[in-house]
Amino acid sequence: MRLTFNNVLPTVVLFSGIASAFSGHDSASALQHKRTPLKPRRVQSLLINPDAQPDLPTVQAATAAATAVGLNLDDIQGDLLRAKLAADILPLITTTNQLLAVATQPITALNIAFSQTGLTALNVTDSLGDSFFSKGQLADAKNLGTTNWVPEFTRTGIHGVILFASDSDDNINNAVASLEAAMGDSITKVYSLSAASRPAPNAGHEHFGFLDGISNPAIIGFTGTPMPGQSNISAGSILVGETGDSGSRPAWAKDGSFLVFRQLKQLVPEFNKFLTDNPIVMNGLTPQQGSDLLGARMVGRWKSGAPVDLAPIFDDPVLGADPTRNNDFTFQHPDAVLSTNQTRCPFSAHIRKTRPRADLGTPEETTHHIMRAGIPYGPEVSGAEASSNTTSTERGLAFVSYQSNIGNGFRFLQQTWADNANFVHSGVGVDPIIGALAGAQRVVTGLDPTNSTKKTTLTTDFVVSRGGEYFFSPSLSAIASKLSV
Repeated sequence: MRLTFNNVLPTVVLFSGIASAFSGHDSASALQHKRTPLKPRRVQSLLINPDAQPDLPTVQAATAAATAVGLNLDDIQGDLLRAKLAADILPLITTTNQLLAVATQPITALNIAFSQTGLTALNVTDSLGDSFFSKGQLADAKNLGTTNWVPEFTRTGIHGVILFASDSDDNINNAVASLEAAMGDSITKVYSLSAASRPAPNAGHEHFGFLDGISNPAIIGFTGTPMPGQSNISAGSILVGETGDSGSRPAWAKDGSFLVFRQLKQLVPEFNKFLTDNPIVMNGLTPQQGSDLLGARMVGRWKSGAPVDLAPIFDDPVLGADPTRNNDFTFQHPDAVLSTNQTRCPFSAHIRKTRPRADLGTPEETTHHIMRAGIPYGPEVSGAEASSNTTSTERGLAFVSYQSNIGNGFRFLQQTWADNANFVHSGVGVDPIIGALAGAQRVVTGLDPTNSTKKTTLTTDFVVSRGGEYFFSPSLSAIASKLSV
């Protein structure tokens, strides 16, 4: 489950120079002076709840679930337990509970997180118990198979990230200007990236056209009743210091989370051209249907969100829109051998690489789940790009994930599963969507349901990482006490 913003226009701002901004009494006051309940400011919710995703809990339901396991939703930044951005202007951040009620939603949501360099600048010397966070994402670039980074991400002076979200450019611009005015010269904007939900009928879909965010897990202490097939994970898989987090953490870090940010460029015209040139050939399929089937098998879902494991030949939009059915599968079928059969879903398919379900046995392992929150950036494909099959203007996904352990979360999914040609079985190839081998060609098997041993060579990375950073998103009490005094 995740939060999805209505007509949201998020902006990601990387900053440096925070030591003086957050180390004195005035900054502490800025963090605390609006901690009283927000006045009603919206008549329409900032959030939407797509049919394909489980219903959002009410404040009462979320509070009851949290109380049962001792989770304090009033101290957790609102973007963590749901996977979208939530907060208010300045370093004043709304709680998860406030975000779930229209009356307390801010006009512009805000989320803040700090890099290891930023924490060091704040004289915070405690180890957070995560070596990948401590070293930063740039040091991990080769291990993630990524190249061609945005120059700003190759620097070591990024202290933090602020994520703004609202439903108009004016709201975003006002929030950014207000923050800059409040902080003056004490912080410097290093880089910003603006994103927005795609226009109808593609709202909720990423630039390749596939409905996004369907498989986020349910979290004990927040989700009352998980949907069929939805993974149910402990809060400690996402939040530091909660049940299920096995790391050694300082007490002040409790209820924070490690935030992974990546700017993922998508080569949409090139991807569409590949599908057009390599349709699945089967009796009863037109060339266009064969191309659509190839794309669905590369992802593991149709553009509607329907899983190919349940709809193996044709899309089923009704299935895709039904949260009680669209995750209710394991890749296991009584009429097929799980370890060899790829008729329904290839072993290399994106959703199977990143959540192998019964491939690793039952009950499903829950060690490597993350909470994902991504939103498209860049314009729609132009007519000239479509006709030339060539990207001329960058577009892609502003990817954000939360986890209590980067090595067990994002990094494991990317390196150990998606980039591993021998997972889940030897020789199946890397994830054809996000698998990265530093630009080298990738060989994938299983994409053709009529010939599971057929090799498909991908000479283009359709998703290219443009860089990113590892951050820590602290609880509100940690910001007010540990990071501002």
